[in-house]
Amino acid sequence: MDYGTVISRAFEYTKDALVGKWMQWVILAVLSLVQGLTLSLIPLLNGYAVRILSGKTPAPEIDDWVKLFVDGWKMNIISLVYMLPAILVFLVFGGLGAIGMLASEAAGGDPAAVGAAALSLIGGFLLAGIVAIVVGFIALFAILRFAHTDSLGEAFNFSAIFGHIGKLGWGTWIIAVIVLIIIAAVYGFVIGLLGAIPFLGFIIILFLNAAFVIFYARYFAQVYEEAPAPA
Repeated sequence: MDYGTVISRAFEYTKDALVGKWMQWVILAVLSLVQGLTLSLIPLLNGYAVRILSGKTPAPEIDDWVKLFVDGWKMNIISLVYMLPAILVFLVFGGLGAIGMLASEAAGGDPAAVGAAALSLIGGFLLAGIVAIVVGFIALFAILRFAHTDSLGEAFNFSAIFGHIGKLGWGTWIIAVIVLIIIAAVYGFVIGLLGAIPFLGFIIILFLNAAFVIFYARYFAQVYEEAPAPA
């Protein structure tokens, strides 16, 4: 896969979606603000991202607000369900460590017991982090399958998901995600600098967030479509 071409096409798609269509950009910036203030309880921007993740070209109009809201929540649900394994791992190992530390303190603070409990707590963090990373690669692909099929159940069609990733190539998919993470890190650095500008920086960030959502959604849609999806 030519990642440079994928990035370039995603950038052009984003430019065509926003430049000269200022009202659409303003609406998306407002949706970014609303979603952020409500902690994704009103995930209209996510709902719009789902439309782009589905492979629609050119960028779709902002309409059918109910479907935007529903699709945004479906995306939230998929993300939450896929993160449950990491949450459970942390609760089990981290919880045991926390209980062990409390019990040790109550018993007089035996250094060996406290140390073992602390290691269990740290191990819970690390193991949960590893699980979250592994599951995250699969969850992203699951969201893409949901977007392309318009079926929440297809996000949990594991045979189809693993089969599709296999056709695309696990290495290709992992590298694609890492490339986007690097781009996001650079974007985050720029956002951090803009955040230091009172008020105006905040407004610019809202508009850039809207653009970045379109960019990353189109980027992943292209990667997904590099290999034919199983029925």
